[in-house]
Amino acid sequence: MTKKEIVKQIAEKIEETQLKTKEIVQLTFDAIVETLINDRRIELRNFGVFEVKLRKARKARNPRTDDPVDVPPKYVVTFKPGKEMEERVRKLIPSAEELEALERKSQKAAQNRQPPQPEPAPSVTAVSVPADGNGATPEPTDGQTARPKKPRARKATQV
Repeated sequence: MTKKEIVKQIAEKIEETQLKTKEIVQLTFDAIVETLINDRRIELRNFGVFEVKLRKARKARNPRTDDPVDVPPKYVVTFKPGKEMEERVRKLIPSAEELEALERKSQKAAQNRQPPQPEPAPSVTAVSVPADGNGATPEPTDGQTARPKKPRARKATQV
């Protein structure tokens, strides 16, 4: 649901224009944001509690380069639903489509958890061995040089 849909629903219930209702809804949202900025917390009875919390600095990894990255502390907004909201949401009955999507998601997660298959052994390039047997490591005869494999990108993880 979007803010526009909320405005339309409220406007119909209170028999007011959508323009006036939109202004009221926006003023309500603005008041919530201002309260969070000034007081760091707003409690809406039977709805929930919004709170501003400071997340501590942490170390993460750049998934492309695998380099460590310092993530600075930052403020985030948290929400804890009220009892009434939690009870009403808990009573929801999932639709068939939601259950199917959940099953697909869990199957995909299970596939991602499977251990990686062992890589095939690298192919051996034919080399010429010096007749004198001096122990020198011969170079590949086909002009190819062996290159080390790049590490695979990983998801960002906390350190």
